[in-house]
Amino acid sequence: MSGDRRDLVVVGAGIVALAAVRELLARRPGLRVTVLEREDGVARHQTGSNSGVVHGGIYYKPGSLKARLCVEGAQKLYAYCDARGIPYERCGKVIVALSERELPGLDELQARGLANGVPGLRRVGPAELAEIEPHAAGVAALHSPTTGIVDFGAVARALAADVQAAGAELRTGCAVTAIAPADGGVRVTTADGEQLRARRGLVCAGAWTDRLARAAGAPADPRIVPFRGAYLRLRPERRALVRSLIYPVPDPALPFLGVHLTKRIDGEVWLGPTALMVGAPDAYNLRRVDPRSVAATLAWPGTWRMMRRHWRAGAGELRLGASRAAFVRACAAYVPELGADDVVAGPAGVRAQAVGRDGALVDDFVVHDVGGVQYVRNAPSPAATSALALAGLLADRVAPALA
Repeated sequence: MSGDRRDLVVVGAGIVALAAVRELLARRPGLRVTVLEREDGVARHQTGSNSGVVHGGIYYKPGSLKARLCVEGAQKLYAYCDARGIPYERCGKVIVALSERELPGLDELQARGLANGVPGLRRVGPAELAEIEPHAAGVAALHSPTTGIVDFGAVARALAADVQAAGAELRTGCAVTAIAPADGGVRVTTADGEQLRARRGLVCAGAWTDRLARAAGAPADPRIVPFRGAYLRLRPERRALVRSLIYPVPDPALPFLGVHLTKRIDGEVWLGPTALMVGAPDAYNLRRVDPRSVAATLAWPGTWRMMRRHWRAGAGELRLGASRAAFVRACAAYVPELGADDVVAGPAGVRAQAVGRDGALVDDFVVHDVGGVQYVRNAPSPAATSALALAGLLADRVAPALA
């Protein structure tokens, strides 16, 4: 394979990468595509570790990529699940204001959601909130009836089957160490020293994209900083406390949505997540530390500016991460019947969050083109929801060079 020039080499086998390959092969059947994944299966990081929410498009600034691609992506995702027989549920979602102080934030979210074309979005009072979520409490809420839940890992596995059926090669257990221009195309070097040549490249490798992009000459700004999100789970006998999805009014200065209560397609209910900066892109366990990742995070001026700007929020996240009682109290503000005995430990995920040099937490998708390679530098939530729409944007950038 080393001497066989491909049309495209793709690094990463999460939902965004696989959706992009599927879109490209639909537009240009017969393309010679190789997908390289460092893990031993697809969707092993952000795709397979998130809460499984199909977002409606409420939070995002009108006109942003997130706003446009989330609404479009959710529609395409539901249609794809129908076509492939993947279970999902439009269970709906409420964003709950606990006091009158949060009503202006709810107003802003409603305006954004309506501008973004979120279907069926409406304001409800305490009585209607009680009909939707009998155990929830609040002075008002936004109800998004088309927000749903799905197993994004299952979606990714279906996409992987699609692209392989269309002729793409998928190689797992194959980490990439470098990408460089070569012979009018690109040369991709793997951890075992193999070199693959292709006309073009696409890198959708989550937190690992950043390192490859900077080594290839991409702008240093922004820089990926990994954040670990931990969840608790409701005990089976207490799952009736949550019918759908119960979210807070988020802090507009942060791209994180705060702790929430999430029904899942497998019947579980997750509480969380927290958001703690960690020492490795795969720090599912807090003891996992990658010195190279830590050094890159600490050397970035934006990290220190971010911490100075958001130290209060950071202190709050540390408290939630250190104290289960505090974690449960935060969730019980929305479901007062919830108690510490109702929860057990849950899973964790790691979010690759772009941080600007100025300390800003970048709140939109970021894609850089360097030397014939598209690098997806920032693809946090709602990237999974948006994947089939984001795939179109990536295909628009890659396909002309493969004509």
